[in-house]
Amino acid sequence: MNSPLAGKVAAVTGAASGIGLECAKTLHRAGAKVVLVDRDGEKLAKLVADIGENAYALQIDLLKPAEVSGMLDGILKLAGGLDIFHANAGAYIGGPVAEGDPDVWDRVLNLNINAAFRSVHAVLPHMIAQKSGDILFTSSIAGVVPVIWEPIYTASKFAVQAFVHTTRRQVAQHGVRVGAVLPGPVVTALLDDWPKAKMDEALANGSLMQPIEVAEAILFMVTRSKNVTVRDLVILPNSVDL
Repeated sequence: MNSPLAGKVAAVTGAASGIGLECAKTLHRAGAKVVLVDRDGEKLAKLVADIGENAYALQIDLLKPAEVSGMLDGILKLAGGLDIFHANAGAYIGGPVAEGDPDVWDRVLNLNINAAFRSVHAVLPHMIAQKSGDILFTSSIAGVVPVIWEPIYTASKFAVQAFVHTTRRQVAQHGVRVGAVLPGPVVTALLDDWPKAKMDEALANGSLMQPIEVAEAILFMVTRSKNVTVRDLVILPNSVDL
């Protein structure tokens, strides 16, 4: 059995579904202990039971700062360490700005930016102290190519990219790597409001990826030689012309 992450501990936010769940499963199959972080405690309990030994559930609402601040303690109590932290949780909003709801924007921006940055702040001192670790973000192609139909989401991912690039340069001296995977459209719950006909068409013409493809990219990033950082890994469906 190939276990490139044997002896490592990974934590993944937004791990109850979609990209986060697939990444947690993939890291677990690669030999890591995995802490699944999400606000849906009941679903997490079922998932870790299915995944099996060395999978742990940590119920946290990322929009509650006090809970995020205590996240590292929870991870350490469950798994005994932390080597890989995947800031994956996020939300999506599209549509014209003039017709948008700023209250909805606030939740998307708080989750995609403030909660993500706060969660990294919570775990980063541990990695600096041990002089090793990987911080990974689920970003988006929208973080480097402005997408006209999703200005709020695009703005949030541009912020993520700025944080990744600057934080990476601050902590590289401590042996901590920071990077982001930037996928194109992925079949996740974020697309639940798509009409079935549109979803079927997108799947048929190859313009959507599956979460496992993002998970495989994350595994690639964390298994590079320690003297290599994959800062940005863009993955796109073949039919997307960007």
